[in-house]
Amino acid sequence: MPKIVNHEKLKVKVAEAAWRVLRREGLEGATVRKIAEEAGISPGSMRHYFSTQSDLIYYSMNLVSERVKKRIQNLKFTGNPSHDACLLLFEFLPIDEEKRAEMEVWLIFNMKALSDPTLQELVDKVYLETKQGIAFIIDALIQHGIARENMNRDVEIQVLYALLDGLTLQGIMKPEIVTPEFIKRTINHHIESLCIKRAE
Repeated sequence: MPKIVNHEKLKVKVAEAAWRVLRREGLEGATVRKIAEEAGISPGSMRHYFSTQSDLIYYSMNLVSERVKKRIQNLKFTGNPSHDACLLLFEFLPIDEEKRAEMEVWLIFNMKALSDPTLQELVDKVYLETKQGIAFIIDALIQHGIARENMNRDVEIQVLYALLDGLTLQGIMKPEIVTPEFIKRTINHHIESLCIKRAE
């Protein structure tokens, strides 16, 4: 009886293998041969699913985005707007090995997207989705009446996005300094700074 192949699972397996090779050897080292070897399949089989490196990178990038979105959908929110804001933001930051791997390859993919219009379309899409998520956080603080009265909504959305990007980059480049604990403290501090100070 012929073996039944789950094609989507195999594509995910190849994408995850590409992540591992990219993290070890960078984009220049992520050859078809090395990725196929990492995935435990032949280069010919890999080309059956991804005809070009760009196809593989697009799928791998999109897989990062979809996993982050799935985790966010499964978050258990507490009903406390400032606490829930931090929970949501932590999903975009390298605070554990899974998220660190995702953010590392996402940064590598972004560099590749500078010269690949197809990949740039996906980067732009994820940028807008992330910005919408950040706007949701700022709006929630305002709607619950806990945001500072003088807060400029649009400016704070941009500032929070920049903080997210900065912590991601520094967390990857300087993990011994910008540790998961440091990242969490910084996000907590920033969200608290956006809120009205309650009397003790």
